[in-house]
Amino acid sequence: MTGHNWTRASVNWFKYSSPQTFFPLAAKLVPWFGAAAALLCVAGLYIGFFVAPTDAQQGEAYRIIFIHVPAAWMSMFIYVVMAFWAGAGLVFNTRLSGMMASALAPSGALMTFIALWTGALWGKPTWGTWWVWDARLTSELILLFLYFGFMALQAAIDNPRRADKAGAVLALTGVVNIPIIYFSVQWWNTLHQGASVSLKSAPSMAATMFAGMIVMALGFWMYSIAAALLRVRCIILEREHRSDWVAQHMGTLK
Repeated sequence: MTGHNWTRASVNWFKYSSPQTFFPLAAKLVPWFGAAAALLCVAGLYIGFFVAPTDAQQGEAYRIIFIHVPAAWMSMFIYVVMAFWAGAGLVFNTRLSGMMASALAPSGALMTFIALWTGALWGKPTWGTWWVWDARLTSELILLFLYFGFMALQAAIDNPRRADKAGAVLALTGVVNIPIIYFSVQWWNTLHQGASVSLKSAPSMAATMFAGMIVMALGFWMYSIAAALLRVRCIILEREHRSDWVAQHMGTLK
């Protein structure tokens, strides 16, 4: 690629960093990510509940992992992405970065709640109790509070730019909790089982079980993107309502 083409591609890419140009792009992307989310989630649930074999030790109760594990993965991943956008907004003072962080937070909180709720459903037949103050469970609960704290802090500050900066500090500080969640089963003696999927070794489960979890994780990922794009469009309209282009857009809708 020549230097001229590289520069032109860079300009085309960075033009979407403006809320005005990103707004119509998000509208075009939402249906694609939404459709992908629906198809992948249906496929993942079918594999998990109808194709994957019954577990020799836990029986049918183990099938909750096809929702629990992907939700737990996404709860951590979304937080890292949210903190990245928040940090980018703090460093570069870009409006869209803070908006993206705000748009991701509710999806991250939802995934964390699903992970905790399904974990309790799984824990009852496996451990004989709904909840224990296990290192993994406790750190995941702290993650939920971090999401809630991020959203509450932003809602408590009237000035959006100040709210973005305050939220960014909290989000970046909370990143330290992510490795604690992931490595908690290795660092402490916990009831929670170790990771079934690792980058260093082959999955310790049947191929169909692994496939179902990966497909569901991709479905949750696509959903999170679609939801964030929808949400960021609402945030853009709310924050940019005084701009001429927003007035023109609202006029065309009428």
